[in-house]
Amino acid sequence: MPSKGQHPAPRLIPALASLPRPLYARAESLHAGSWTPRHQHDWVQFSYAISGVLGVYTAEGSYFAPPQWGVWVPAGVEHEVITSTRAEMRSLYVRREDALWAEPRCRVLEVTPLARELIKQFCLFAVDYPEGDSPEAHVVQVLLDQLQVLPEVSFSLPLPQHPRLLELCNDLLEHPEQQHNLGHWAERMGRSQKTVMRLFQRETGLSFRAWRQRMRLLSSLDALQAGHSVTEAALGCGYDSTSAYIAAFKGLFGATPGELFRN
Repeated sequence: MPSKGQHPAPRLIPALASLPRPLYARAESLHAGSWTPRHQHDWVQFSYAISGVLGVYTAEGSYFAPPQWGVWVPAGVEHEVITSTRAEMRSLYVRREDALWAEPRCRVLEVTPLARELIKQFCLFAVDYPEGDSPEAHVVQVLLDQLQVLPEVSFSLPLPQHPRLLELCNDLLEHPEQQHNLGHWAERMGRSQKTVMRLFQRETGLSFRAWRQRMRLLSSLDALQAGHSVTEAALGCGYDSTSAYIAAFKGLFGATPGELFRN
């Protein structure tokens, strides 16, 4: 998982009291280990990586955006953004009143080719682009319409609120390669395996096995983006079999590791 220790200086957060227009763009080239302090703002944020992998962390869970996917953060949600490798990030800030259609939760969305081109075009506009019946305003409206229909993907990792269970999850996040089974963790918590299984499902919406598989696959993204081999990425996140890792990876991301990062 990303670590702030790789790059101690935090990224600056734009000092905006409000947005000058319904949409505001921010383009950044991020160093490996870039991070923001935990913060919140009064507008929606949608950030995606042209290259690199973005990690967005909230109290409810972690959200990861490989190239050409993006993370939607509702207004008022406290979050931080960390990148382990170099990344090219594009962010859109959307006025709260212009995104009333959006669900009030963080999501990972696929950036369609049309949305990508619209974002690219919008990033060329002046901050105070003309409103009313201008070409720029029409592009903005089409882009807002496209944001409404971007498909959601399962690149999020929900975190439990139960203190002992959260401690377990944080341990696994720090060491995704460890092979301890649920019985081991239940013993550490002083609970039966069935109790921990039910608690895990209730707190995260996933079984322990499904959560750990998703966590391992997500944790391998940075290694792949950094140029490590598929075998190295598989072993680093706890898979003994490269073929099993590739099959699980394709099941979650819809593409093999090579296909995902080649695209």
